[in-house]
Amino acid sequence: MENISITLRKLYVALIALGVILAFGVAGYMFFESYSLLEAFYMTVITLSTVGYGEVRPLSESGQLFTAFLIISSFGIFAYGFSLLAQSVFSGELGRYLKNRKLEKKLNNLENHAIICGFGRNGRRAMERLQAYGLDVVVIENKQATIEKYLKGEDFLYVSGDATTDEVLEQAGVHRAKALITTLSKDADNLFVVITARAVNSKIRLVSRASNHSTEKKLRSAGADAVVMPEAVGGAHMASLVKSLDIVEFLSHISVEGSSETNLEEVQISDFSDSAEALTLNDLNIREKTGCTVIGLKNPDGKYLINPGGQHKLQPQSQLFVLGNTGQIKKLNAHLKNHKKDFTT
Repeated sequence: MENISITLRKLYVALIALGVILAFGVAGYMFFESYSLLEAFYMTVITLSTVGYGEVRPLSESGQLFTAFLIISSFGIFAYGFSLLAQSVFSGELGRYLKNRKLEKKLNNLENHAIICGFGRNGRRAMERLQAYGLDVVVIENKQATIEKYLKGEDFLYVSGDATTDEVLEQAGVHRAKALITTLSKDADNLFVVITARAVNSKIRLVSRASNHSTEKKLRSAGADAVVMPEAVGGAHMASLVKSLDIVEFLSHISVEGSSETNLEEVQISDFSDSAEALTLNDLNIREKTGCTVIGLKNPDGKYLINPGGQHKLQPQSQLFVLGNTGQIKKLNAHLKNHKKDFTT
């Protein structure tokens, strides 16, 4: 990126010099030959381009000397600019620059996206799930070999750099992001990312990898909404397969990513009603209207309620957990949007 910037700066200098010579030529022909502005411009262009067209009018000795000087002075600049352009094209620098500019433009236009810090095994798996869920994903990775192998050849959004730096997180759009997952190998780096992201975006959902329980507590104190220890999760999952194989296999058919026949959807109460204190589950009539089933609820204080009753009053900032197939989930979203209209009109 630095090389292409240097090349472009040189090209800009060459173009500026060419513009100066063009203006100098026009002024010279107007002065020595009393040409009009259009005639002087035409004469300057055919002289600089050496296309061989005839003069507007026969030149005086002063005009001939000026033309010779103009050709000599412009030749070096043309050769210099052309060599730089050819070098940037054949070396691939210009193509990389244009691709990076396109990537930067996409990043600047993203909102409510997810950021993944670190693109190891856990990061790649997280991206697959998030993309299946329909979220735009930006990857932050500082290992060039990983970028070349997994990210550059695909139509992925990524930022090359250290995720612990403010500049890189800002480039990834952390202040506009919906969620951030940090899967860096060092717990200290994950902690720093969580602290920085929470300070920039108070509403972002932060999920972090951790290696031990002591780090988990620090991450939660720093603002992480969830902390995952992959080794512990893997061991617990294997133990579950021994103890309750059928239950685990049944749960594996329930997806939160929108790609399975049966999906688990999380619904924010505030997303569809500004008057949630007056609502009960019976008021929403979700089962009859959409076919979905409310299997759980999370109160604003963080407490979970499994299989809540129909008379349970909903509070602002609560969350519903709803089970249904793809078609039912679509009906649910449409139903809740209509409910919001009803309560806001």
